[in-house]
Amino acid sequence: MTIQEQPYLLAIDNGTQSVRALVFDLKGLLIAKTKVEIEPYYSKHPGWAEQDLGYIWDNLCKACNQLWEEIDFPKEWIKGVSITTQRATVVNLDKQGNPLRPAMLWLDQRQAELTPMKGPWSLIFRAIGEKPSLDYFRSEAECNWISQNQPDIWKKTDKFLLLSGYHIHKLCGEYVDSSAAQVGFIPFDFKRFDWCKDNDWKWAALPVKRSMLPRIVKPGGLMGHITTQASLETGIPEGLPLISSGADKACEVIGSGALTPEIGCLSYGTTATYNNTNKKYVEAIKHIPPYPAAIPGTYNNEIIIRRGYWMVNWFKQEFGHRERKLAAEQGVVPEVLFDELLRQVPAGSMGLTLQPFWSPGVKIPGPEAKGAIIGFGDVHTRAHIYRAIIEGLAYALREGKERVERKNGVKIQTLRVSGGGSQSDEAMQITADIFNLPAERPHTFETSGLGAAINVAVGVGLYSNHRAAISKMTRKGDVFFPNRENVKIYDKLYKEVYLSMYDSLSPLYKAIQKITGYPK
Repeated sequence: MTIQEQPYLLAIDNGTQSVRALVFDLKGLLIAKTKVEIEPYYSKHPGWAEQDLGYIWDNLCKACNQLWEEIDFPKEWIKGVSITTQRATVVNLDKQGNPLRPAMLWLDQRQAELTPMKGPWSLIFRAIGEKPSLDYFRSEAECNWISQNQPDIWKKTDKFLLLSGYHIHKLCGEYVDSSAAQVGFIPFDFKRFDWCKDNDWKWAALPVKRSMLPRIVKPGGLMGHITTQASLETGIPEGLPLISSGADKACEVIGSGALTPEIGCLSYGTTATYNNTNKKYVEAIKHIPPYPAAIPGTYNNEIIIRRGYWMVNWFKQEFGHRERKLAAEQGVVPEVLFDELLRQVPAGSMGLTLQPFWSPGVKIPGPEAKGAIIGFGDVHTRAHIYRAIIEGLAYALREGKERVERKNGVKIQTLRVSGGGSQSDEAMQITADIFNLPAERPHTFETSGLGAAINVAVGVGLYSNHRAAISKMTRKGDVFFPNRENVKIYDKLYKEVYLSMYDSLSPLYKAIQKITGYPK
């Protein structure tokens, strides 16, 4: 009997800690998957975070080549491919397309010096009270640091790309990238989904020239076709259409089915985020733009908690030796045992309250911000600290949700929760209780890959538009409903304690910064 051909979709997801190659069908079911763990970065100096591009590309090829051993159908049934990557990781290439230096990752903490800026922009920003925002943008821009400290490399730089643009060039030979991948300190116009016009202030704030940047393609658009060389290295069929999708967070949102403003999307990843999708350009925080969504002409209203679930990993590393050892002995993942820690502690952690600002921001939190835990007593154990971390993250994301609701004028009805932290039942229940909303897991853990696959399905014509593809390829999985008693406790702690912490502690953070010089 002849097996009828089925169309499949290939997604490549290059995150911070792994590269995954994924095959989905038109129902959004994960058919095959391979995962290659990678070293996120190496650091030659404190605060640096770099990785060799050859290492990243080789592991992408490894993930793809391993995938072909997992499928039981001809590769020709795959109709298209898209790639989604970590955001704000930058790449310098020479005229031959070769890397001039390691990629500088989004985790890198280097800051450029504030040299005099051409034109009237410094005076204009000072007049409107936004000079600190301008200074933050310029000091954080990786291209400014490279041009100041590695001028020979910058002089040789022919193309300045994000990691997504580098991979796309390797796959199809074109300098092209998705509009929904353009998150970083680059001259991008978020209102127009394209590079800034010639008279925009960002060209004066950065040394980047327009010729150094890739062509922009909207999500679902054709970027090129897999070249002969890329096919030899990855095993992806030569000539396969390469479709634009977006950065990992943008793809997570649509992979979670969050198509409209009343659906909130939480991502419990290394960076924890709250997002929703909106057709309107709305700045939830003044002068901080919404990011391009992985659907053409739409935005993600995003609130970021830097080093979000990084704090969970920090706790496991510093205080979770017992659980990690037991997990290895029992052959289970450590998260199972850490969930037991959460169950040992009541809602509210007996008053232990955490503010999760382990990394400073430009607006919320401010550049002086630090993390804090208050309410210690002799009853508290490491289990209380662990639960307070999960609760603190949820408090911060709830605050973000409420800020977005006020700006959008739309109340959130449902939460979709993705990312590594969503695999914890206890964390999901805490989220439902703190938000007082049903917390839903998407049907698959691989939401960023699914978001990329959705764009492939639209791009090659298997679905007529994103709405149709999202309707057919996403659905809810487990749902966690709020516990009424826990909701009461959390609501009071959130309103009467958590919301007052930052304003109360900010003067102390500024004093610490002044005395110690940290953070710079």
